[in-house]
Amino acid sequence: MRSALAPGVWFLRTFSRDSWFRGFILLLTFFIYTCYHMSRKPISVVKSRLHQNCSELIEPTNDSHSINDTTWCDWAPFDKNNYKELLGAVDNAFLVAYAIGMFISGIFGERLPLRYYLSAGMLLSGLFTSLFGLGYFWNIHMLWYFVLIQICNGLVQTTGWPSVVTCVGNWFGKGKRGLIMGIWNSHTSVGNILGSLIAGVWVNEQWGLSFVVPGIITAAMGVLTFLFLIEYPEDVDCTPPQHHASGGLEENQDPEDLGNSPKESSLESATRGSKEPSTQPAAISFLGALRIPGVVEFSLCLLFAKLVSYTFLYWLPLYIFNVAHFSAKQAGDLSTLFDVGGIIGGIMAGLISDYTNGRATTCCVMLILAAPMMFLYNSVGQNGITNSVVMLIICGALVNGPYALITTAVSADLGTHQSLKGNAKALSTVTAIIDGTGSIGAALGPLLAGLISPTGWNNVFYMLISADILACLLLCRLVYKEILAWKSFLSRDRGYKEI
Repeated sequence: MRSALAPGVWFLRTFSRDSWFRGFILLLTFFIYTCYHMSRKPISVVKSRLHQNCSELIEPTNDSHSINDTTWCDWAPFDKNNYKELLGAVDNAFLVAYAIGMFISGIFGERLPLRYYLSAGMLLSGLFTSLFGLGYFWNIHMLWYFVLIQICNGLVQTTGWPSVVTCVGNWFGKGKRGLIMGIWNSHTSVGNILGSLIAGVWVNEQWGLSFVVPGIITAAMGVLTFLFLIEYPEDVDCTPPQHHASGGLEENQDPEDLGNSPKESSLESATRGSKEPSTQPAAISFLGALRIPGVVEFSLCLLFAKLVSYTFLYWLPLYIFNVAHFSAKQAGDLSTLFDVGGIIGGIMAGLISDYTNGRATTCCVMLILAAPMMFLYNSVGQNGITNSVVMLIICGALVNGPYALITTAVSADLGTHQSLKGNAKALSTVTAIIDGTGSIGAALGPLLAGLISPTGWNNVFYMLISADILACLLLCRLVYKEILAWKSFLSRDRGYKEI
């Protein structure tokens, strides 16, 4: 009897051990990327402190400025009338460097150990974030200093996203991937919230600490990453995941292929599971990754979706500060509600797309709903604190839901697409292409907001709504393909029942 029970006991022990390690990796990568986003957020909160209405403040008695000086409380070089353009340039220095670096980062991520790559990236990111804040204590007023720091920080921050998505993709199969990654992707919003709250503590006093403290936390997390990150399940004798389900509807799969796919998928999965850990497939080329079905459409969609999301990320506190006339700290705190909505939206998008197996359709529906909601928020969102709170949460859910789904579950799905025949090396490159293209939009959004906002905030929201509609249109072909797949699946299911 004991020998008969041994396989069951072995299974339970293995399952428990595998689950523990998977949970640990999910939690560790969650904290890693929370720190990345936490270190990006302070600039949006500190903006309102770098240039503010000095006439409403009491000038210190020992101040050397003249009585008629209305910019005595501002931080040069942001004390001039073109401060919005200068702040936009600082944002764009980071975002353009991030967009360019992202296309290169995935290539490095495939060829270097993720533990070393992530650790070095976090240590350098912590350093450059702190150097931006040290400009306050060193009394630096030169624009090139802040721009240079942002460029360096943008480049080193590209180490984060392809690496954490690749690591999670190595540990988790496709089943329930949307829900798991929807919950996991809340690290983006949690990081934004923490960054806003930490920056808000010192924004009205020594604003340099709004950067130094997140920088120190990020660097410390880099040390923990070096000590504890495990790249592959095989490294600790855990069971590797199966990236393709043995039955059902495969995403981005032509309806006419449904009859053949289950057996082939099962055979490929079994073959992959039996491979030795030492067998390493060749890294995929950039053009090879672009040929994967759906990569181009989702990449271009993310360009416009991320344009909208990052404009809110960098300009929402200043919008609330100018339109609703809250203090810098209150505006920063209120802007966190957009990220609270982002957490809800990311989880909802993952859950719905898992249930329907329709990633593109889920994104498209949320983008359609986001456009009128942004219009309403700009029109009536500031008429009372209750309106503002409710509409910020809804806007955050609808704007960040598709963004979260594309950068996580969709990237992991495409990076482990069945056309790759088990080559997991593609995951980092696919993730970098999708997020790199999205980062072009992330750079354009804040830049356009800085250029358009002097003509009125209404025009900024018209720009955001237009970008949202374009993101939706780019998914039309994939939505049509998913609808055909559903119809084919339902007709086949009815055929089985009739038999």
